[in-house]
Amino acid sequence: QIHLADGRSPLEGRVEVRNGTGQWGSVCDDNFDLQDAYVVCRQLGFGAALEVKLAGHFGEGSGNVWLDEVACRGNETNLGDCSAESWGRSDCSHKEDVGVVCEGTGTSSAARFECRD
Repeated sequence: QIHLADGRSPLEGRVEVRNGTGQWGSVCDDNFDLQDAYVVCRQLGFGAALEVKLAGHFGEGSGNVWLDEVACRGNETNLGDCSAESWGRSDCSHKEDVGVVCEGTGTSSAARFECRD
């Protein structure tokens, strides 16, 4: 399982994955790029990936860093289908937790704007 944590909307946040015993943990930003983010957004049922946020942008997670050196081709449907270090094998701290910003389904990036007073 996968979810985004601590974003300002459901479309963004720190990438967290859950292991077989139900423990959530983060994903290291080492070599994480937009192709990897596309897979995360697709797995969550969102549109395209808009941005990768590095270095704990959405705050530091707790628990383990479950995935490191993730290398997706971009066409996978699940982050678990991508190449990565063995589950739980990481030289990262939570200062390297990766985050993503996804596009909502049925919206285009050109339509993303925010009105403020």
